[in-house]
Amino acid sequence: MFRNAAAISLHLVGLLQGKKAGASVTRHLHQTFTMAKQMQARRLKGLDYNPWVEYARLATEYDAVNLGQGFPDFAPPDFALEAFQHAVSGDLMLNQYTKAFGYPPLTKILASFFGKLLGHELDPLTNVLVTVGAYGALFTAFQALVDEGDEVIIIEPFFDCYEPMTLMAGGRPVFVSLKPSPTRDGELNSSSNWRLDPDELASKFTPHTKALVLNTPNNPLGKVFSQTELELVASLCQQHNVVCISDEVYQWLVFDGCQHISIASLPGMWERTLTIGSAGKTFSATGWKVGWVLGPDHLMKHLRTVHQNSIYHCPTQTQAAVAESFEKEQLCFGQPSSYFVQLPRAMQRSRDYMARSLQSVGLMPVLPQGSYFLITDISGFKSKMPDLPGAANEPYDRRFVKWMIKNKPTGQPPHLCSPHPSCLEGTMWKLDCLLPRAWQPSLSPSSSACLIRRTSTTTSASVL
Repeated sequence: MFRNAAAISLHLVGLLQGKKAGASVTRHLHQTFTMAKQMQARRLKGLDYNPWVEYARLATEYDAVNLGQGFPDFAPPDFALEAFQHAVSGDLMLNQYTKAFGYPPLTKILASFFGKLLGHELDPLTNVLVTVGAYGALFTAFQALVDEGDEVIIIEPFFDCYEPMTLMAGGRPVFVSLKPSPTRDGELNSSSNWRLDPDELASKFTPHTKALVLNTPNNPLGKVFSQTELELVASLCQQHNVVCISDEVYQWLVFDGCQHISIASLPGMWERTLTIGSAGKTFSATGWKVGWVLGPDHLMKHLRTVHQNSIYHCPTQTQAAVAESFEKEQLCFGQPSSYFVQLPRAMQRSRDYMARSLQSVGLMPVLPQGSYFLITDISGFKSKMPDLPGAANEPYDRRFVKWMIKNKPTGQPPHLCSPHPSCLEGTMWKLDCLLPRAWQPSLSPSSSACLIRRTSTTTSASVL
């Protein structure tokens, strides 16, 4: 501060000694004090670095294929593409604004479709909010409910935006980890073996706890929370009067007969749960950026306040396409022709292929119960290549992924991307495994694409 003051004083002396004063001095005074202000808002402190940006730059610099974001490299289902074509070439008014909180046919079908699944009759006007993707839904929820000093419980490993969104709202992240159970020699690990310790979870609840973030199926682990696990979370949320923000964007991608259960469907939880979904993940159309929040009006009214004073409105045509897609899917829901039946079957074949491939090169994958992610242990590589280039305090997996980008030519999988801190000493990696047009039997599994990146499972508050 004193250094800045001295610099300003010297600058003023120089101005006053010059030939021109008056308006010129006033103008320079204004410019000097303007430059001395801190431009960055305090809520952004520590959030400016983003490894996605760093690894995108590296991928470009070394001509590597950047698969940093988990999105399909195959087309959405035909009925969804047809719905989008109808939206852009049909009613001219779909080029204009629609209702701020959601295109009426979309809020209506979301209320009808999910009302049956949640066991509640949903009002399209008060229980549904359409957002710019699930990301927008999450941001709106944090801004609407989290205040200065509020604590938000985040289950590790976690999707990387939960922590910065908590911090930007003025909250304090409180972490609790899923912990793996031991496996017998030769036994393939599963995400179902990763569990919360009930006593540890209970200890994280305090009088300052405002919300708990639940992600099932989990990104990056692929864990599908069981009825018993959800009942534990529900009991604690009710006991401590805590809101549950439930990120369920991968609810249709569950394998091996697992059942996705929405925590809002449990007794006493509808009143305190925000359920978040994504059309991008539902219909393999992530670029459409349509998401939604479902919840009770006493919570949703605060999200609507944030929405109307920030985004205000989401693109009408993509909302119309999603509405028509849900209407088509509702007609065959649960039947073999349902996309929600076909997609997980195809992705399970991809998962099994990737797991076998990883095992064949000495890696130890954790078989996911859902989502299109899996994590794998690279400690075997660390024992063979312990001294990779990088800063002394840089975790091994960050050094490993940079080494792979720089030294392995494009087109040779795996393609590696953004590492996040890990509770397993930098040896757990996340793979986004997608099989192009996987439901076509003629396509060889060798055409699958993957990336590896590290999981967010640290117990500190330094995660992205």
